[in-house]
Amino acid sequence: MRLYAAAWISHGRRYRCLGHGPRSRLDLLRNLVTALVRHERIETTAARVDEMRFYAERLIDYAKRGDTNPKAMRMADFWLTEKDLIHKLFKVLAPRYQEYSRNYTRMLRIPNRDEVDRARMAVIEYKGNPLPPLPIPRRDSEKTLVNQLLKGYRDDVLQAKGARLAEGDVGTAV
Repeated sequence: MRLYAAAWISHGRRYRCLGHGPRSRLDLLRNLVTALVRHERIETTAARVDEMRFYAERLIDYAKRGDTNPKAMRMADFWLTEKDLIHKLFKVLAPRYQEYSRNYTRMLRIPNRDEVDRARMAVIEYKGNPLPPLPIPRRDSEKTLVNQLLKGYRDDVLQAKGARLAEGDVGTAV
């Protein structure tokens, strides 16, 4: 392989391509962050949620500095496409997360989209929002690997006990 051809090989993307180019990706992320600040809970594809979560949490980090900080105001002005939400960011969300150090958002997987593409869907929400809580999916169903292994272990133990009792009964009868 020639040296210049090796420069064209992609060794993993630094971020997902969520649109038709970098500007489209940035516009999509800005609209998602704006929707999250407005509604405090949104539902979209899991890839989009995974990408925008970092930016939504960084925006809260900047907002915690206060509305007098010029960098925080620049970031809020850039990321929020609806300028009436800047007040909500600094006066409602930032005081709510003042005691938090990180992890202001929660992401939950929901069933795949059924209509066209079967895309993996997710819900992202700010923690402590006034909306009713989402039901957290229980993982201790009978189908999980751990429960299947425990069930097999219980069956083996019961069979071993049954075999020992049968041998003991036969030994005492003779």
